Amino acid sequence: MTSVASKRIGYAIALGLLAALGPLSIDLYLPALPEIASDLTAPPSVAQLSLTAGLVGLGLGQLFFGPLSDKYGRIRPLLFSLALLVIACIGCALAQNIQQLLLARLFGGIFAAGGAVLSRAIARDMYSGHELTRFFAILMLVNGLAPIAAPVIGAGMMDILDWRGIFMSLAAFAVLLLSRVKLPETLRPERRSQGSLLSAWSILGKVITHRPFMGFCLTQGFMMSGMFAYIGASPFVLQQIYQLSPQAFSFCFAANGIGLIIASQVAARLSPLLGEYRMLKIGLTLAFISSASLLLAGATHAALPLVLVTLFFSVASNGMISVTASSLAMQSQGKRAGSASAIIGVTMFTLGGISIPMTGIGGTSVLSMSATIFGCYMLAILVFTRLAQKPEKA
Repeated sequence: MTSVASKRIGYAIALGLLAALGPLSIDLYLPALPEIASDLTAPPSVAQLSLTAGLVGLGLGQLFFGPLSDKYGRIRPLLFSLALLVIACIGCALAQNIQQLLLARLFGGIFAAGGAVLSRAIARDMYSGHELTRFFAILMLVNGLAPIAAPVIGAGMMDILDWRGIFMSLAAFAVLLLSRVKLPETLRPERRSQGSLLSAWSILGKVITHRPFMGFCLTQGFMMSGMFAYIGASPFVLQQIYQLSPQAFSFCFAANGIGLIIASQVAARLSPLLGEYRMLKIGLTLAFISSASLLLAGATHAALPLVLVTLFFSVASNGMISVTASSLAMQSQGKRAGSASAIIGVTMFTLGGISIPMTGIGGTSVLSMSATIFGCYMLAILVFTRLAQKPEKA
């Protein structure tokens, strides 16, 4: 392995761990959602709002940390976010009612956003073109281990800890990152935003009005909202309707995560040959076929094996789309990478926060979950056909 390749993998591991803060804070306590609802005497739909609060926080936080990093560099805002995340996780563990938990989850999401937004911005500082796509694929490989391992670890932790112990473990992980992860500053002073702090936020307007960027950003955002609908509803669908144990649910969740990683690596391998734009279209085609099949399975009350198979491919399509759409969106933004990354993040997590409670309308079921996923994916395809433009070289 060359020194360049080893350095790329080293950066990917460090940035992947930082980006994993968001998924980890969501996925680690998924098996404990029914227990939280019972312990805090809250309906399942209200307990699901803790996911929504975390996702909304992840979106809002990126609007803060993205422009901040364009002005002050990447590292100082990153350290600031990690320190505050520790406090928020402890607040979750100490919550005495569902309202306190929701508030702590909101702030936890805001501070976890630093790792998510800055990992993409640092990657854009270092790479471009197909190199950026390949790096995003490595990043997703590292980051993808979080949703695979987190529910399994969370289910195992429930044998010795309650849900409060899970949040204390998240705080300990943030402390570990704060003390151990060392990254160089990738945004040189001459490339930073000039003027006041408010002027740094004005860059967001320039990014939002860039039509090709928003086309790819919204395509990924609606796809991820379908993914978050699956994340929020699957613990109740698989554990309460299909009577899976927390451990069996975690292994099903891990299998879908493996599919997500495989799809992302396939997209990275084929992008230099076919181009990111064409790979994105292939991913959207897979998303349509698989989500339509999942909806049919939900409408006909299909057996568990059929639901799991269609769910696997519905989730896997996100891996292909996330890598290509992120790369195409970020390639157009250059020194505005922090703000661009913030817009991508806030779009994904805000739409995801909206989609999660939609699966609980009329009671969480296979049909409500599959219908929400299908609807989100169709919106992604609609936005892609209306707004996304094929780059000259992609």
